[in-house]
Amino acid sequence: MKIVVAHNRYRQAQPSGENTIVDAEIAQLRAAGVEVLPFIRSSDEIPTMPKTAKALLPISPIYAPRAQQDLSRLLTEHKPDVLHLHNPYPLLSPWVVRTAHRHGVPVVQTVHNYRQVCSSGVYFRDGAICQECKGRTLGVPAIRNRCYRGSTVQSALMATTLAVHRPTWRSVDRFIALTSQIAEHLREYGIPADRIVVKPNGIPDPGRPAPLGEGFFYLGRLSPEKGLGLLLDAWRRHPDGALGPLRIAGDGELRHLAEAAAAERADVTYLGSLDRDGVRAVMAQSAVVIAASLWHDVLPTVVIEAMASGRPVLGTDLGGIPYLVGADDPAGAVGWVVPADPAAMAAALPVAAAGAAALSAPARLRYERTFHPDVVTRRLIDVYAGLPGGAPR
Repeated sequence: MKIVVAHNRYRQAQPSGENTIVDAEIAQLRAAGVEVLPFIRSSDEIPTMPKTAKALLPISPIYAPRAQQDLSRLLTEHKPDVLHLHNPYPLLSPWVVRTAHRHGVPVVQTVHNYRQVCSSGVYFRDGAICQECKGRTLGVPAIRNRCYRGSTVQSALMATTLAVHRPTWRSVDRFIALTSQIAEHLREYGIPADRIVVKPNGIPDPGRPAPLGEGFFYLGRLSPEKGLGLLLDAWRRHPDGALGPLRIAGDGELRHLAEAAAAERADVTYLGSLDRDGVRAVMAQSAVVIAASLWHDVLPTVVIEAMASGRPVLGTDLGGIPYLVGADDPAGAVGWVVPADPAAMAAALPVAAAGAAALSAPARLRYERTFHPDVVTRRLIDVYAGLPGGAPR
């Protein structure tokens, strides 16, 4: 089997779980014996582009001519079985779907966000969930509210791109929805259910879980939609030390909230940004991981990391979080989901602290059965093989 993986990498200055997942997926496919041909562009290339290339940037989300030429050469030379697309913006353009089809190559896309409809991709604006552009031919609210990069012009370009490429997206041969929430988003967009497969991402196995630690661990981008403010509001409703320690790791515009909480309470520690070894060390010290998202978070990787480490999760009932923790799994959930409300979160904190030990082993088992690389890679290969014409196994 020969697969082209197409992805526009996000800037290094913008931490991206999507970049990490694409890299890991390529490595996992190669380990399984699949020949992978990366077709990768990076937004970090933009500042060093020649003037002629920069002049074409405004239209590149709609049609990126250089990318189509390069992809055509790759497809002609290597004759792959499938093109697997992740993020096309801004240097690839959804037009790569049309280019692949012109060469007779079927296309799979992993849907990491809501950008078929939402110019920002997150259904979140001004501190709250926003779906004003859903069902519209042109996302005028996105233009009015400057949803893409804070620019009216760039928002107009992205809204136009989404309108132009609605037929392009509907021609994709198979969509990989990372959770049931994304599958529902695609069905609402008009994608037939038989062209949608729910397959989450996986993360490398960190090994046998360490004995359960104590307290709570919040790991994530410190931005409004990730819910740090919600968590701290809930935490302050309990006396200092009543719940054990709260460890916060990450960076972003709300860093000052974490620093202020750590300064005022002895049970809160702000750790700043951590590398992979640092995350695992703090995970081992903790008992419960918190995912306090205020938006329909697609697939917060920290939830899978928690389960891999045998840590249950306390999360909000938004986006992919209920799916990840198995809220509807007959075998039982490996965590707790609550409304994105400080009172609900405050009430759940002592419940999670008391119930963590009972869910540690089930959390690890759910990871092994659903999110282990061997499991998700096999499912991905099955998706390729199940395409019209059937890529070879």
